[in-house]
Amino acid sequence: MDYTKHFATRLLRLLTPQSEPIPNTTQVPNSAGGYAWPVDQWTRLDRFLILGSEGGTYYIGERKLTQENAQVVVECLAEDGPRVVRRILEISLAGRAPKNDPALFALAIAAGLGDAATKALVWEVLPQVARTSTHLFHWLQYVKAFRGWGRGVRRAVARWYTAKPAKDLVYQVLKYPSRDGWAHRDALRLAHPKAPTVAHDLVFRYATKGWEGVLSLAGVDDMDVVQTIEAVETLKHQTPGLAAQTIVRHGLTREMVPTELLSHAVVWEALLERMPVTALIRNLGVMSKVGLLVPMASAVGTVIARLGDRKALKVARVHPIALLAALKTYAQGHGMKGKNAWRPVPQVVDALDRSFYLAFENAPSTGKRVMLALDVSGSMSARVNGMEYLDCREASAAMALVTAASEPNHMFTAFTAGNYPSRWSPRLGSGLSTLAISPRQRLDDVVKRISGLTFGGTDCALPMLEALKHRWPIDLFVVYTDSETWAGQVHPAQALRQYRERMGIPAKLVVVGMASNGFSIADPTDAGMLDVVGFDTATPQVIADFGAGGQAR
Repeated sequence: MDYTKHFATRLLRLLTPQSEPIPNTTQVPNSAGGYAWPVDQWTRLDRFLILGSEGGTYYIGERKLTQENAQVVVECLAEDGPRVVRRILEISLAGRAPKNDPALFALAIAAGLGDAATKALVWEVLPQVARTSTHLFHWLQYVKAFRGWGRGVRRAVARWYTAKPAKDLVYQVLKYPSRDGWAHRDALRLAHPKAPTVAHDLVFRYATKGWEGVLSLAGVDDMDVVQTIEAVETLKHQTPGLAAQTIVRHGLTREMVPTELLSHAVVWEALLERMPVTALIRNLGVMSKVGLLVPMASAVGTVIARLGDRKALKVARVHPIALLAALKTYAQGHGMKGKNAWRPVPQVVDALDRSFYLAFENAPSTGKRVMLALDVSGSMSARVNGMEYLDCREASAAMALVTAASEPNHMFTAFTAGNYPSRWSPRLGSGLSTLAISPRQRLDDVVKRISGLTFGGTDCALPMLEALKHRWPIDLFVVYTDSETWAGQVHPAQALRQYRERMGIPAKLVVVGMASNGFSIADPTDAGMLDVVGFDTATPQVIADFGAGGQAR
């Protein structure tokens, strides 16, 4: 009997089942019954701001996950409130998260529970985080749960309205009149902003009293504002042809157009001329359905050019996961609930595919031998940040393709629980397999391939164990997982150390966290292991920096 299998002073020698904590470490139970390391509260704050908690995870419901993450925000506020607000601003402004809602929610908590310095910073950054009326209304709904209006909230909301030029403000009022049970009328009556110009006064009157309130105001010197409001009002009585001319002349958006006009291609052609990139991505299916986007049409060329503009994508804060969801939906030719159907244009599908890569930061090649290991276990079937029809398995595969595109010496693998004995079953799941996928393939094809893989339990040690078994020389393991590992006979960190010793390669491990839980398979005491946040647009660059020679911080 080799007693050192069960007790040793070197962690490398002692191989511990994932159902037990590694002795003398800070591991804690994860949500699946295994053990992993807890991430610190600032890492978890980042995870929440980027990944959110909408829809929960495979193991944790939305309510509990939101409560856990909200408590993390509270703890971080108690430690350093201004740091929390600065982090919220940084992630929101850079467009690093698929949705802005977690940032708005955290900012509402800071407005209610932060100290005086924290609240002062909240009032200052509110217009930068709540950039649209929809954002403002979300924040107003959130902040009610943590405090009353008070002087600080009133002044911050008033400044949101008065700091914008009148032309920008009328755009917000007309495009997003109401959300979450809030309307501009409600916010203005509670904030009591003092109009800095006559044009602002006109917009305030329109938001609170309607068109009649505008007609009663004389002496407006900003005719652009008056004409924009008038154009929106007259659209209600125009034919599709006349409406199209009005839309082009005044730069109106889809939200300003009456629903009955949105079934006409001529109206969508007018909207497309100055349509924001985010709106363009959301409405590709509709534009195909009404006959605007058809093969050889000039509108197709316009769409392709807009989707290929890296600078425009960055300015609009278009997140790659939103592009992936749009690609998946548009390529299949119908809405997820089957209410709308269209014939997808192949060139548009290709343009969406290219846009996905453009939306990430450019990452140089490390020149290393890289294994991109995708956790395709059952827990990775959880949906991505409330995107009902896109799961973590699919999104993680797409993210891995971004790194693969810049790393010529890579291999793809997928894993669940392998044929290694565990407490639950001696043979469970399908183990690890290599994947014949490439960044040269279209994303929708890769997503279909990943979706068809067999589900199973989670054993995050498999990439290292299989690499050692087959003597694959790997410098960098990149594992995309929710860290809910439980089914293996050895912990991933131990498997990596075993691989290093037996292969003589100082291999590193990057864990790409795909859920806003509090766990990681990366040992925080090992400088050769790094935990990063999935779906963060900066993640490929961080992986490249670490793989090229950086250390975990």
